[in-house]
Amino acid sequence: MAPVINSLKHHFNIKVCITAQHRQMLDQVLDVFDIEADIDLDIMRTDQDLFDVTEKVLKGMKKVFSEENPDLILVHGDTTTAMCSALAAFYSDIPVGHVEAGLRTNNIRSPFPEEFNRQTISKIAKFNFAPTEEAKNNLIKEGVSDNKIFVVGNTVIDALLFAREKIDSIEFPLQVKEQLPFLRKNFTKQTKIILITGHRRENFGERLKNICEALKRISETHPEVELIYPVHLNPNVQGPVNTILKNIKNVHLIAPMDYLPFIKLMEASYLILTDSGGIQEEAPSLGKPVLVMRENTERPEALKAGTVKLIGTKSEDIVNNVNTLLINEKTYQRMSESHNPYGDGESSSKILEILKKEDL
Repeated sequence: MAPVINSLKHHFNIKVCITAQHRQMLDQVLDVFDIEADIDLDIMRTDQDLFDVTEKVLKGMKKVFSEENPDLILVHGDTTTAMCSALAAFYSDIPVGHVEAGLRTNNIRSPFPEEFNRQTISKIAKFNFAPTEEAKNNLIKEGVSDNKIFVVGNTVIDALLFAREKIDSIEFPLQVKEQLPFLRKNFTKQTKIILITGHRRENFGERLKNICEALKRISETHPEVELIYPVHLNPNVQGPVNTILKNIKNVHLIAPMDYLPFIKLMEASYLILTDSGGIQEEAPSLGKPVLVMRENTERPEALKAGTVKLIGTKSEDIVNNVNTLLINEKTYQRMSESHNPYGDGESSSKILEILKKEDL
């Protein structure tokens, strides 16, 4: 949402409201994009669950809307914050614009609760800013009027290109050395790095254990490869990851990274293993193959383009697919050179032009 805010603020009276559902990840991103929050609900508490988040966001946004009386609210993506803010706007009779609308797995339990959140927002939104034609078609199939849908690309690409401009002058590993203190002297640009992210709720438990066992096998089979895993703070992630992968020489378990160093690390990686959504869109712009450790994805365009492969969470499948990309150069090149279907970095400008034509 950051590039959208920075695009709109020169033309509209913008108020930025944050819930701080993930405080540590949020603050450094606001700093990167030079954004100050006007309203901070500060809802994050230890051991809170979806019931707590839902209640706090709904009640918080009720108060915000009664005080600010906005003409339109914009929400992004699939978070519980986005869904509850849209619902609060619906209760308050305030129009909603949904950035990154129309992504679907059509399995309401996967990803959980994100698929439900997206579908709910679509029922409410007056403006559906879809990243692709396929996302638009998903909305039409669900009965959303064509005049409420605008294909604009994905703003995550705008943010990525902005971030690359900020760090292009900095050589790897200088930009990341403070957050990657384990870098050895022989850790060079030629070192093959596998970047891993894994934190989805539907992978908690046995699936995450399978993922970790696969990573252990990869590290043993390919001692020349460095595996870097920024480990989510959730205890459901920390537990199995540390139990299975701690103290392996070429597996580096690190704290969640700030945005700019993470982009730089993606750029330096050979391939990426993830269960994340956004990385499926970002990594192809950097020419990095992505193996998705999930049973389905709401980003089928990436699958069709060949930039992403859906491999599930079985250890054997993960190991085999990583081995293929490490050994088979033609397969690697085919994935790394495929076209990114998610936009050209102009999505925020397109959203601005659409909203300027509206009588808000």
